[in-house]
Amino acid sequence: MSGSETLRLEVITPGGVVFRDDVDYVEAPGVFGYIGVLPGHAPLLYQIRSGRLQYRQGEEDHYLAVHWGFLEVLDDTVTVLAETAERPRDIDLARAESALTRAKARLEEFGATYEVERAQQAVARAEARLRAAEAEAKIGSQS
Repeated sequence: MSGSETLRLEVITPGGVVFRDDVDYVEAPGVFGYIGVLPGHAPLLYQIRSGRLQYRQGEEDHYLAVHWGFLEVLDDTVTVLAETAERPRDIDLARAESALTRAKARLEEFGATYEVERAQQAVARAEARLRAAEAEAKIGSQS
């Protein structure tokens, strides 16, 4: 633990770096529940699921939609290696809502375990995108 007052957050996908900056707090969707990380956190490797990643810079909260991967905490650096990650400004809300509707419909009609799992993942991805975009929009409307 370095005693730093901030964390370095890096969110990386196979397509490249989605976010890299100093933050005060990170909250990520882990497979066993959300995990919060403050400066000075013990080293950690944690599997993440699809969901809304929150980070705080000063008094402002910000969000990313992340989908499956790993979070590592080491020396006040939080590295998220995700299958995909999206900034709210890059999310088309109408398209995400449509994807959620389609995924829920597929979930109701499929019977094979494989197809159910794919449909559940599609629902989780669409819901994460909507939650991140809506949370960021709510903050923007309060400014």
